[in-house]
Amino acid sequence: MTSELPLEVLPRDLSAYRAGNTGVDYVHRFASGRPGPHLLVNALTHGNEICGMVAATHLLDAGIRPLIGTLTVSFAHVEAYNAFNPDQPFDNRQVVHNLNRVWSDEWLDGPEDSPELRRARELRPVITAADHILDIHSTSQAVEPFWVYPAFERNAAVAQAIGRPAVHLVMPNGLGSGTPLIQHGRHGQQDGTAGAALVVECGQHFARSSADLATQVTLDFLAHFGLIERTAAPSALPAQRRFELLQTRMVQTSEFRFVKPLLGFETFQKGELIATDGSAEEVRSPCDGCTVFMPTREPIVGREAVYLTRAI
Repeated sequence: MTSELPLEVLPRDLSAYRAGNTGVDYVHRFASGRPGPHLLVNALTHGNEICGMVAATHLLDAGIRPLIGTLTVSFAHVEAYNAFNPDQPFDNRQVVHNLNRVWSDEWLDGPEDSPELRRARELRPVITAADHILDIHSTSQAVEPFWVYPAFERNAAVAQAIGRPAVHLVMPNGLGSGTPLIQHGRHGQQDGTAGAALVVECGQHFARSSADLATQVTLDFLAHFGLIERTAAPSALPAQRRFELLQTRMVQTSEFRFVKPLLGFETFQKGELIATDGSAEEVRSPCDGCTVFMPTREPIVGREAVYLTRAI
């Protein structure tokens, strides 16, 4: 399916970043030699989510180095990224598996093989080593940017302190369709040994504003933990809005259809029909004021159809 939106930001050649310095391709690590946290900035978990590439290359091209602690910058799925076709710009999200759903021990230690699983196994020690993680993403539709994170206070505290985006999608019971990178290992557990692990959804994949926001949030993330100095006094932050994930609905059949065109952030009342999936399956609102996040633009059997939430 072709894009109805302008391609304001396009991929660039990343071959110069392949070598890195960690023994893992496309992973760069910089230690300050001073005590402090280890931060990971991760881009391109999905191949067509270009804003993270812009933010990560900015860190490397600008020679940004940590004042304290350690900074790691990674490009997660360059194989998918390199498959970008401007005539089909949504098609290179993944090659086989969703790289952001395979971070359980069952998948990583299991017998299956794919480009995503091979890459996840390579990146596993990189993820495990980080105290705090920023995983940069974008959305198919041009909607308001938002955070996504497990419902741990350590995550909320960092996202609220950074303050932008102003919308938070909180997962009290996981994603519901697999284990994302930010819930791998200790970051998926509510104990005192893990730091914050956040996804930032920066806006539409190919929008310049998404790339700009990704870069700014990345710098804010580093400044929050003291790895860089703030370049300017923080401006007044917008009021924060929080949503709780209630259900993740998957596409079950090729007959999946929304009852009306959806972009995201539309609301439905309890029992209201949102979508049908074949002759027997209906997706209905579980509560009054149910807000939909990330409705699929092109239903594909076995992938997520829509996330159902409520304001909290």
